[in-house]
Amino acid sequence: MKNVNSFHAPLNDGDTDKQTVGCRHTNPDICAKNAMPNVCAFVRSDGVCMAPPASWKKQYFKLGEQSSNPMVV
Repeated sequence: MKNVNSFHAPLNDGDTDKQTVGCRHTNPDICAKNAMPNVCAFVRSDGVCMAPPASWKKQYFKLGEQSSNPMVV
């Protein structure tokens, strides 16, 4: 199942540079930790992913900057 927009979606309450609320992988089917108990958002009751993509930390800070500096239209 492709999840292409999730990586670029705005930050959720609870997202950090080390975990995400929901899955941020663009292709969760190839994630080595897919469905891993206590790690994968798909099997945790709280929906938190404890193993976001390796590139997530950089993306987290990028999204954080965008939300604190919204573009004026």
